[in-house]
Amino acid sequence: MRVYVYPGSFDPVTNGHVDIIKRAASLCDKLIVAVLVNSSKNPSFTLDERVNLLKCAISDVPNVQIESFSGLLIDFMTKKKAAVIIKGLRAVSDFEYELQMALLNKNLNPDIETLFMMTNINYSFLSSSSVKELARNKGNIDGLVPDCIKDEVIKKFSI
Repeated sequence: MRVYVYPGSFDPVTNGHVDIIKRAASLCDKLIVAVLVNSSKNPSFTLDERVNLLKCAISDVPNVQIESFSGLLIDFMTKKKAAVIIKGLRAVSDFEYELQMALLNKNLNPDIETLFMMTNINYSFLSSSSVKELARNKGNIDGLVPDCIKDEVIKKFSI
């Protein structure tokens, strides 16, 4: 069974993430979307909220499961018997950081590959940070996040 992992903070999940998830899921038997517990970040959404938003956003993709993890991605990969890390890239600046991480992961476990997927051009400008900034300032987030989570995102920042 080909198991891939798409890790991230997904704070919140965007349509760019969903695009990568659907495309990656078509390449493997099981895709685990791994929601990172990162103590160096201060997420706007709780871990449970991020997991639930993702479940809503990709409920129509049968071979995807959502899990959370902390610690090293490589340890999570080994535990899940996963062989490939999926990373979405929007720009050259993303590549520089992700290449460094891929090489570090390869050094830790030479059996695990990293697959870089270019974003759909329609989402090349999109990030969770930009969605949060728009929502905080009452901007329009239509088409930037899945419809099923839009109200939750707006509610989070209307307080």
